[in-house]
Amino acid sequence: MVLFELHAKSLYLFSIINKLSNIPDHMNYNGIDFIGDIHGHADELEGLLKKMGYSRDRHTWEHPNRLAFFVGDFIDRGPKIPEALTIIRNMVENGSAKAVMGNHEYNAICFNRIKKGGGYLREHSIKNLNQHIKTIQQFHGKGDEYRDFIRWFYSLPVFFETDDFRVVHASWDHEYISFLKNQTNNGLLDDELVDRSSQKGTPFYGAIDTILKGKELSLPDGYTFKDEDGHERDAVRMKWWENPTNQTFKSIAVIKSRNLPDIPVKNDELSNHRMYDSNQPPIFFGHYWLNGNPNLYKENVCCLDYSVANNGKLVAYRFDGEAKLSDKKLVYV
Repeated sequence: MVLFELHAKSLYLFSIINKLSNIPDHMNYNGIDFIGDIHGHADELEGLLKKMGYSRDRHTWEHPNRLAFFVGDFIDRGPKIPEALTIIRNMVENGSAKAVMGNHEYNAICFNRIKKGGGYLREHSIKNLNQHIKTIQQFHGKGDEYRDFIRWFYSLPVFFETDDFRVVHASWDHEYISFLKNQTNNGLLDDELVDRSSQKGTPFYGAIDTILKGKELSLPDGYTFKDEDGHERDAVRMKWWENPTNQTFKSIAVIKSRNLPDIPVKNDELSNHRMYDSNQPPIFFGHYWLNGNPNLYKENVCCLDYSVANNGKLVAYRFDGEAKLSDKKLVYV
C-alpha cells in the first residue's frame, strides 16, 4: 500500500512538472525547489544547491530528480553577479531550472533601452545608478557578455502558473495577472511591451509595477520612512495576501517601521484589493527583504527573500505537490 501511494505521488508530481515548458523529455522530476532572491551571491547559491543534493556536471548544476525554480532578482548588490547569472542561466538552458523575472532584471532592461526622443526608459539618475552600479562594475571590460545577459532577461516571464502552484517576483494581483495573460505571450515581454510598461498611468505600467515591485499604499500626509536602501518613502509595500478589513498602515505593511502610523486604512483605499485566500494554489515569491528565521505567512503563501544581500539567508522551499505548505520544508544557508 505504501509503495502504491509513493508511486501515485510520483506520477502526480511528474504530471505537474510536465506542464513546465522547455524541459527535456529524458529528465524525470519528483519535486521543485523554489529559490529566493540571489542578488549576485553565487557562493551562497552553490552552497544551497549542494545542501539540497544538486551537483555540478561540467558547466551546470542539476539534481537527479528535482527541478530548481528561481523567483527573480539575480543581479545588483552582491560580490559575484556574473557568476550567479552564469549558474542560473546554464541551469535554465540545461533544463534543470526555471525562472521568472525580478524587478532588478526588468530595471536593467529599461536602464539599457533608449526611449523615443532620447534618454533611457529608466533614468540614469544617481539613485538608479547606485542600484545597478555593482553589476556594471563587475562586467567592466565584458560589455558583450553584459548585453547578452540583458537580452536573456527577455526570456524570463513575469509570472508563471500551473493548476498546482504559482510563481511571481513580488505580488499576485488577480486583475493584473488576467490583464497580462491577454497582453503577453505567457508572461513574456518584448521591446514594444517594455516600452508600453514604462508609460506611467497606463494599465500596462500598473500591471508590471505591481507584479514585479509589489502593491503599495500611500501613507497619510506627513508620514514617511526609510527603506532598506535608505531612501525616504511615502508609501508602504502591503501584505497583498491578507484581508485588508480593519487593518492599520502598520499592520498591513510587509516591513515594519517605527515611523509607520498605527491608524486604520480607509476602506476606499483598498476597494480593488482581493486577498489571496486559502482556496488558491500555493504561491512562491521573493522581493521583500524579510529577516530572521524563514517561515510561511500562510499555508499557501511563501515568501523566499530573506535578505541574503544584507547578511541574511538564501532560502528555498522544497515543494512536492502539497496543497498546504509546511515550515519544515524551508531550507537555507
